[in-house]
Formats: sequence, C-alpha cells, structure tokens
Amino acid sequence: MRYLDVDALEHMDAKAFQQRPPYPWANPAGLLTEEGYAALRDSLPAAEHFEEVFGKMRRYGQQPHDRLALEYSPDIELSPHWQAFMQELHGPHYRQFMARMLGTQAFSLRFHWHYTPASCSVSPHCDAREKLGSHIFYFNGEDDWQPVWGGQTVVLDDNGRFDSKSAPAFEDFDSATESHAMGNYSLLFTRRGNSWHGVREISCPPGHYRKVFIAVINERRPLKQFTKRLKGLFGRAA
Repeated sequence: MRYLDVDALEHMDAKAFQQRPPYPWANPAGLLTEEGYAALRDSLPAAEHFEEVFGKMRRYGQQPHDRLALEYSPDIELSPHWQAFMQELHGPHYRQFMARMLGTQAFSLRFHWHYTPASCSVSPHCDAREKLGSHIFYFNGEDDWQPVWGGQTVVLDDNGRFDSKSAPAFEDFDSATESHAMGNYSLLFTRRGNSWHGVREISCPPGHYRKVFIAVINERRPLKQFTKRLKGLFGRAA
C-alpha cells in the first residue's frame, strides 16, 4: 500500500504557493491516497499514549495552546500502517516535494500528533524563527466530527500591522481564511515575519478530539545552530 500520492505531490504548484498572500500556504485535497488515508485514520495512536499539555504559558501574553500531544520517535509503538507511512515521509519523494515547495534543501523534519478536546484553542501566533513551516494532515471525518465544532486552521492577515512578539485576538486581523479540515486534506504553510495563524476554540462534545498529524519543518543550518549553542553555554557560564 502507498500512503503518499506521489502524482499529487508532483502537481503542486510551487510558484503559486510561494506567491500566495499573506504568506505561502496551500490547503490541498488528496496528497494521501484514499486507501492509505483510510488505513492511517483507522489506526491512529490512542489518546492514552499522549502527553497532556494544558496551561503552558506562552511568550508575549499569548494564550496557552492546550492539547494532547505525542512526539514521534522511532521507538514508539505504532500500527504497521503508521510505521510504513513514516518510512515514506523520511523517503526521497516527500523530501523532494518539500524542497521544491520551500525553495531550499536546508531543512530537517520532525513529526507529532495533536488531539484537541472541547474548549481548547490555538491563539494567533507566528512560529519561531528556526521553524520554516508546517504540513498539517487532518484526520477527522464526517463520522466523528462536524464543521460547526471548529478545528479549522485560520490563516490570518494583519497587513503587517502587528509585531510578531505580541498577542492580537482573532477579531483584530483584517482577514481570516479557514482551512478545510475534514477528510483527506492538509495544510502546508511557511513562516514569514507575518505568518499569523491559529485555531478558534473547539466546541465538540465530550470524548471527541480534533485530530491532526504535523510535519514540522525546521531550518537546518549547522554552523548557525552551533554558534547559538555556544552563546547559550557562555551565557549560562556568565
């Protein structure tokens, strides 16, 4: 079984992606095969294996991003489908796709799952500088979710008005575009100085979760990262 739809990846328009306002983003359908998506959705990791991340303070006065989280590592227990999918994500097709969309090969990938219960949200924020972007795969369907419960990633446009080190509310932005977040859809976006995004408060019934799997794209600059570590070490020594 194949999980990534290689033809769909190759048909993604990198130029259109890079030129899209207010920063590069795309919300395509079908980057996973239908068979592969169904198998992955049916064998998602169980919530009891996740860490509870609630009430963790954020910088700049931003509200906490409450959720259950599971970080991928090769030694965690996964279904055979997820193990095979992770091999594809570490393989050449996905890396070539990501390099073409980003316009660089200087990146590394890490992966995690987020399950979000009722009354939780992701307050508007811009990602950290070492993060080049994210690729969010949505894993809710009509049998376990309703669009009115929320869960859409919101692409926000401030027309350059806000400092990234601030805490604006959703209603403060000039425009807000919601992603399609059910079924075999994903959201790819890259960080810019104004790459504001978030998720409005979830209003699902008890026992339901917004379920996403995220490929986090980090900058890979060994010399820059080594210099940053040295500064950290000398700073602590002082």
